[in-house]
Amino acid sequence: MQAHDILDASYGALLPLVTALDDESGWASTRCRAWTARDVVYHLLGDAQRALVALHTPASGDVDVDKVTYWRNWQPETLAADAGRRYTRIMASAWSQVGPLAELYAETARAVLVAARERSAADVIATQGHVLTVGDLLSTLAVEATVHHLDLAAGVPSRPGLEEVRRVLDGLLGRPSPVTDDIRYILIATGREAPSEEERNLLEGDSKRLPLFG
Repeated sequence: MQAHDILDASYGALLPLVTALDDESGWASTRCRAWTARDVVYHLLGDAQRALVALHTPASGDVDVDKVTYWRNWQPETLAADAGRRYTRIMASAWSQVGPLAELYAETARAVLVAARERSAADVIATQGHVLTVGDLLSTLAVEATVHHLDLAAGVPSRPGLEEVRRVLDGLLGRPSPVTDDIRYILIATGREAPSEEERNLLEGDSKRLPLFG
């Protein structure tokens, strides 16, 4: 599948889940450490807003990251990661109700899908201090949406989204993962859950490299 189609499928699976949140479920815990559902939605909103800016920010420099290497900077248990979690919690809590926040995210995400279709996958754009192709940007968005879909622990992400996350994780791992269940692989490779003894044995020395990003 093309990057545009993967993003369409990933957002298409996630948006109904997000817009169905009410104030009670918005405060529910998630698989993302220290975040409630509304925290995840606020984070997703920021990602969609960044995507809109990136899709309208052409770059003239050389590409310096692709859809795999982009994720090497996003490691958990760092000072920057902790600060980001705190910022998201504070900002998400400022919304008195989760409904308007969810609707703003959905509205922005739909705009991203339209803007993405207006660009060629080969176009080069800038975001977060990096230069990459539109196709690789769309992959990062699909990966983000799919992982956070699992954080909300409800519904099943799109098959194209799961397959894209696996491709990225395998790229970071440097080989196809022997963990065959896509969801389980994603959860342990992004630090959402700890690998079992059987999974550690399958991954051998690579188990010490987990999480690959978080």
